[in-house]
Amino acid sequence: MLRTTLFLCLAGLLAAQETGTAPRPQPENTSDQPTFRSTFQFVLAPVTVTDRDGDFVPGLTPQDFRLFDNGTPQRITEDVAQHPLSAVVCIQANNDVSAILPQIKKLASVFETLVMGDDGELAVIAYDHRVQTLTGFTSDNAQIDKAFAKLSPGSYTAELNTAALAGINMLKTRPKERRRILIIIGENRDKGSDIKVREVLSEADFANVYIYSVDVSQLVSALTSKAMPNAPSNLPPGADGVMASRGYVNNPTTQSQNDFGNWAPAFKDIFLAIKGVFVPDPLDVYTRYTGGRQFSFKSQKSLEHDIAQLGEELHSQYLLTYSPNNQNEGGWHHIVVEVMRQGLRVRTRDGYYMAARTQ
Repeated sequence: MLRTTLFLCLAGLLAAQETGTAPRPQPENTSDQPTFRSTFQFVLAPVTVTDRDGDFVPGLTPQDFRLFDNGTPQRITEDVAQHPLSAVVCIQANNDVSAILPQIKKLASVFETLVMGDDGELAVIAYDHRVQTLTGFTSDNAQIDKAFAKLSPGSYTAELNTAALAGINMLKTRPKERRRILIIIGENRDKGSDIKVREVLSEADFANVYIYSVDVSQLVSALTSKAMPNAPSNLPPGADGVMASRGYVNNPTTQSQNDFGNWAPAFKDIFLAIKGVFVPDPLDVYTRYTGGRQFSFKSQKSLEHDIAQLGEELHSQYLLTYSPNNQNEGGWHHIVVEVMRQGLRVRTRDGYYMAARTQ
């Protein structure tokens, strides 16, 4: 029996040589053997470019950008200006924001026309002490209208971090070729969640989710409190000037490193969890870390205008992709993007955390 088997194998090899096609070796049964895989990480950096007037700049190519990872120049491997959009709108719907929910309900048409675009899809969730899915991903305007109409005030708890993580998990299910956007409409504080900022940032990082926020804190305060002269702001100390400057795109090599020079180390501390880090404004951390933008509303009239501006930005961004040439450097990686034209401002994510690549 053994001789017959060997003869058949030899005959098969000879036949293959005569026909010029050698049989492919069959894979060994390795079910009881350990498997080792090498990973090659690609990093996506959403980039927004504006001129001195704050208008978005179209028509740039990869050659117009320089990208640095921990100070090391990188080769940009992909530049996508137009990208199918998948977005989750995460809306605070507890008793604290009951006064502005009627205005938020009216935003459905703005999201349909200016945020989704022609090939976009939208999901809507609401949160108080729980997270409710008002609609899954859809391009049907009628479904989106119904989702916004369902908004109603709940308890006094507002688990911002839990809701943000839920939105990220929904976006994980979307195809990788789609842009994944989380838009949070709520106050800049978490009330009652067991989820930490570090967990949300980690999940957003690995899922390539970019977070934008609509901070309604001052609007809620104005509508629910008595008129008082010189009413104190509920923004973190020193942040009023920053909020006022959010009408234009900041340059990470100037605004981020000068006004917010302490944020990159803060991100690193949050990820490593080596010491307690107080996060007074989680919305600002989420948006700045992922390359999004935080809007702050002080009046009802500005609400639709700024949502429209958010939609315009989403459809004017460049998505730069690169494979870091310093993947052996474990830990925090700081990203800086420069545009090779005078008078333009650029904004992107501050960085990401990566485990060292082993050989």
